[in-house]
Amino acid sequence: MQTNLRLFGGIAIVASLLWTSPTSAATQGAKTQNRANTSKIHYVGTASWYGEQHQGRKMANGKPFDRRKLTAASWFFPLGTSVRVVNVSNGESVIVTITDRGPNHRLNRLIDLSEAAAGRLDYVGQGLTKVFLYPVSSFETQSAEFDSALIDRPAGTSHAELEALAMNTPN
Repeated sequence: MQTNLRLFGGIAIVASLLWTSPTSAATQGAKTQNRANTSKIHYVGTASWYGEQHQGRKMANGKPFDRRKLTAASWFFPLGTSVRVVNVSNGESVIVTITDRGPNHRLNRLIDLSEAAAGRLDYVGQGLTKVFLYPVSSFETQSAEFDSALIDRPAGTSHAELEALAMNTPN
């Protein structure tokens, strides 16, 4: 009975994630429509983790592996891609960066997470867990400059005073 409840809970979590997403999930064995556009790729499958035994080894991106960083190995996403990984059994999630290739296809796993990422998803003791994963768009932001040339500046008003006026909006 508990197994059925766990299975139903996992299905409910995945269904709720799919409901909010404009795209559908691809199963582990399914081919995706367009690998170039990774923003529409979603996977549901098994994740494993690796830690101390790989500490310091060279990864596919040329850097040494650090089990304390939020990284992962996957064949399904380009190196450097940020991926959100959701543990289906408990709803915990983490964003990792793909830094390596793996796991071996014959193991039927989608992703190998670093020990730190597996710890955030709370499955280190289990070794494997069902996950839902999808790429996260990364972007950088910066503050916009205040352009006082766009408004008529009252005589004797400094740039700082104009910024303060702009931030104080009437209710």
